[in-house]
Amino acid sequence: MFTFALYPEIKKMCGQHIRRRDMRNLLIYILIAGLGVVLMTGAMYAEDRTGYERAVFAGGCFWCMEPPYEKLDGVSDVISGYTGGHKDNPTYKEVSRGGTGHLEAVEIYYDPKKVSYDKLLDVFWRQVNPTDPGGQFVDRGESYKTAIFYVGETQKALAEDSKRRLDASGRYDKPIVTPIVVAKKFYRAEEYHQDYYKKNPLRYKFYRFNSGRDQFLKRVWGSDPVIDMKKNEDKVSEGKYVKPSTAELRQTLTPMQFKVTQKDGTEPSYNNEYWDNKREGIYVDVVSGEPLFSSKDKYK
Repeated sequence: MFTFALYPEIKKMCGQHIRRRDMRNLLIYILIAGLGVVLMTGAMYAEDRTGYERAVFAGGCFWCMEPPYEKLDGVSDVISGYTGGHKDNPTYKEVSRGGTGHLEAVEIYYDPKKVSYDKLLDVFWRQVNPTDPGGQFVDRGESYKTAIFYVGETQKALAEDSKRRLDASGRYDKPIVTPIVVAKKFYRAEEYHQDYYKKNPLRYKFYRFNSGRDQFLKRVWGSDPVIDMKKNEDKVSEGKYVKPSTAELRQTLTPMQFKVTQKDGTEPSYNNEYWDNKREGIYVDVVSGEPLFSSKDKYK
């Protein structure tokens, strides 16, 4: 906009002998045009994020970490970038070469009223190999390591609890090495990296398939569905009761409850906490929380 507006004046001045005053005016025009470009560029990324919270995750190649979060209802923006290091304004080449201390990461802005930080953590674990200390899948080196960068003590506590429960679940045959560290300054990556899977779908799919990521995730998580927050959000307020994933059930149910509800098992007679229960109230499904019956309906 500024360049086109100033072009006739600059062309007229350059077509004749440039006097000192004209040179000064030319420089002023150029500075104004440059300032305009800076202001326009800044405005491109300036969004009203009132009511939104920030989360930062490093899960190897940031191309692969954008899609699962951008699909969640309640997430307004997912930005690829670099964080955790010591160099200001790093470039992709510098980070990839190593020595900056930065990891490839995604910065997420989300509405906590629609999607919880716990859900973001669950999605994170389902995208990575948290037992790998040297990178992620085909990408090796410090910039591809995993990490959870917490913003505030609440996120820290939730992340540590989530990691502890997953580590104790027995899903992996190695300990989880993903560190949980305080968030540092986040540097937005070059524009061609943003939404790479949309801009270059064929190249992205080719890279992702050959990276070994999906093969690993299928082997570890099996048929467990990736949480679709567009369908499963706010179950109670909408009157919907959704079955949690197998991983969540392993963490919340006792071994016997899991066997009975998920494996069609049978518990021994007179050997559970409710076999002789006579308390009044509403009885709910131990898996989904859905109300099943009232004690008033008890057979006499």
